Amino acid sequence: MTASAPSPSRVLVTRPQREAQAWVQALQAQGVDAQAFPLIDIVPLPESAEMTSAWQHLNSYSAVMFVSANAVRCFMAARPAGASTPTAQAWGTGPGTEAALLAAGWPAHLIRCPGPDAAQFDSETLWILVQADVQRWRRDGQEHAALIVRGADAQGRMAGRDWLARQMADAGLQVTQCSAYARHAPHLNAAQLADARRALGHGDWWLFSSSEAAVHLRQALPDIDFSQARALATHPRIAERLQQLGWGRVAVVPAALPAQALSIKSLT
Repeated sequence: MTASAPSPSRVLVTRPQREAQAWVQALQAQGVDAQAFPLIDIVPLPESAEMTSAWQHLNSYSAVMFVSANAVRCFMAARPAGASTPTAQAWGTGPGTEAALLAAGWPAHLIRCPGPDAAQFDSETLWILVQADVQRWRRDGQEHAALIVRGADAQGRMAGRDWLARQMADAGLQVTQCSAYARHAPHLNAAQLADARRALGHGDWWLFSSSEAAVHLRQALPDIDFSQARALATHPRIAERLQQLGWGRVAVVPAALPAQALSIKSLT
């Protein structure tokens, strides 16, 4: 009897639910067998003094940097009634944040985000993009301030890298930061945990755009040996963290979805 061919492996997208579903649809349109498996929950934070202050002084900033599309949505949801149209530049690290800014009504000519063909969607790429504006501000002899809108961890502490904040401060910008949402580990029910175990043993690929999602998976399945598990990372830093967490095979794929789909299909 001829053995049946193994079923093709899935790609499990671990981004927060809204972004995961959008990525799944885009990957499926490119012929990738993708499924959403969100490993980060986004929870808007209640109104805070720092958020109120950020909105009161919004147009005193030369730039407002949003770390993600969720930062845009949660910040703009807190917009006070009668708030004026933003006059500050809005910075983001990729097309998803740009789309969220446009949807929220931020003036398009003030948005600075790496384009969809950028090699990486990260702070380093953004910083290169805005260098000319920052240097122009330094030459005008006036003080310039910038706001970073970001997420917090489950304990309410600001989460994420501080690299861009340091570059901004070193360039002479007065930097303020505020948290617009919290990132939590999801509560996985018994069926989801069983599906995760099957996927890890079956050879499915787990797609990570945040190493935090991988940490949440390990916390949910502390008894699992990840040495045979397969992961896709959208950035070398994420890949390095996955290797530290014990993933057996880790491949870096492009962040841009069309190129990402081609890369994934070459692996699967």
